[in-house]
Amino acid sequence: MAWGQVMQGSGFGILGNIVVGLIGGLIGGYLFAFLGIQTNGGLTGSIITAAVGAIVLLWIARMVKGPVRSRRR
Repeated sequence: MAWGQVMQGSGFGILGNIVVGLIGGLIGGYLFAFLGIQTNGGLTGSIITAAVGAIVLLWIARMVKGPVRSRRR
């Protein structure tokens, strides 16, 4: 599964994607701790936590920004 299909949009460029990933990792860590979810550390758990946090961050940003218009015709 391509991550672009999880949250469709135009992207933020390489630097923006890195920032979204870092902030997403923080959000995911707080969210998982709040919900009592443990990932047993390790690389896989960290990637899952950051991905969930990034998806939540992008979802919140999209809710604030409004609907995204498609560039396709």
